Amino acid sequence: MAIEEVSQMQLLKKPCISVNLPRCMFLPWLTVLLLSANLALSSSIVKYLPGYDGELPFKLETGYISVGDSELFYYFIESQGNPQEDPLFLWLTGGPGCSSFCGLIYEIGPLEFDINNYTGGLPRLVDYPYAWTKTASIIFLDAPVGTGFSYSTTPKGWPTSDSESAEQSYQFLRKWLDQHTQYLPVQLFIGGDSYSGIIVPLVTKKVLEGIAADVKPQMNLKGYLIGSPRTDSVIDENSKIIFAHRMALISDELYEQLRTSCNENYVNVDPSNTECVMALAYYEKCIKDLFRNDILEPKCAFASPKLSSELDRRSLEEDPADFILSPPRIPEYWCRNFNYVLSYMWSNDLRVQDALQVRKGSILDWSRCNKSLSYTKDILSVVDVHRYLSKHRLQVLVESGDRDMVVPFVGTEYWIKSLNLTVINDWRPWFVDGQIAGYTRKYSENGYRLIYATVKGAGHTAPEYYRRECYEMFQRWVHYYPL
Repeated sequence: MAIEEVSQMQLLKKPCISVNLPRCMFLPWLTVLLLSANLALSSSIVKYLPGYDGELPFKLETGYISVGDSELFYYFIESQGNPQEDPLFLWLTGGPGCSSFCGLIYEIGPLEFDINNYTGGLPRLVDYPYAWTKTASIIFLDAPVGTGFSYSTTPKGWPTSDSESAEQSYQFLRKWLDQHTQYLPVQLFIGGDSYSGIIVPLVTKKVLEGIAADVKPQMNLKGYLIGSPRTDSVIDENSKIIFAHRMALISDELYEQLRTSCNENYVNVDPSNTECVMALAYYEKCIKDLFRNDILEPKCAFASPKLSSELDRRSLEEDPADFILSPPRIPEYWCRNFNYVLSYMWSNDLRVQDALQVRKGSILDWSRCNKSLSYTKDILSVVDVHRYLSKHRLQVLVESGDRDMVVPFVGTEYWIKSLNLTVINDWRPWFVDGQIAGYTRKYSENGYRLIYATVKGAGHTAPEYYRRECYEMFQRWVHYYPL
């Protein structure tokens, strides 16, 4: 039975139904106290996974690292190439609050769900040929606390922020490398996409500062990678108007009205500026029914007619059990979020959690993206952090899908230009199998080398859309070949 024929109840069936309240309110604290007394088993090698036929063809390690009151869960996949020489990546997913399992299963990992042949029950896992782990070892970290299988052992440990998330991720990396010293000699990169565009530069800066202060273990940091990166709250938001105009989502006349009446600033608009407010309202009317992760993909169908706010429209991918999916109208209609539902079903299966060595009682319900985090966004811009990093000898890749309206390429190009780096290879197409895969420009300044690349036809988190092209882009960059 094809995915279009799967019943609503089959799609939404899961052991626990998520409710939109902080997980710490539900956690059985007696269980957590007992867990805190038995944290000696911090990692394990996983050879078999429910839903996958046979032994895994790669080394998978899962475990926890204690950082203060937080127990941070990770999936580590060793390079399937030459792990003694291939680079090591710490991979952070966005949100904030989205599990690193998203990056593993939907973007850059060696497995994917067999959605085309799904007929109900536990989703089946199959090999994916364009995994970045073919040429790099990757730690997929559930951060901040409250994300994925990461949890706090005390009530006071749940609240967190951008600054604390970056510090937790840095301390995690230090402790993980203390336990895995065989990876200290290899080149280290920090990577992530979407909201982790805020966190990745902060972690990279902390690693650099640790190296300068001779903090142990000494890390062999070589660079960082960010995709569809949230970077500056004003730049990112303002760029959406420009993007909408370039993509013919709004008329020339409306764009000019917005630009002049709002003085090209569309954030925190003065309510007394009625012309600007009215123009923005008309702009919202033009784009409100778009799937903003990819403006050319169809929106998901819902049974409920009440999804009016942007928050509601995002809710299916974050809490799919809160809604009932409508069956597709025609066989060709496909909703990307159908695939997301499979991650809930798989990760909440007790057999899966046993195989991953998830600590019993540590969470009640796994969420792909946890909306109920007690989280403060205390870093509104990391442009100055990039400017600081540009004074160091680092290899950097910044990539954007050119159909992404969540973090449009327009804003990303703007802040990159603001770093005043020297262009050493100007705008040109890059190719995969003789076809244009996107466009790229290379910058350099005193040993700092930044490659900016678009992925043609991709939406937000580009590897989810064009995994072959993004794999080629990654393996060329990480091995110092031109795109």
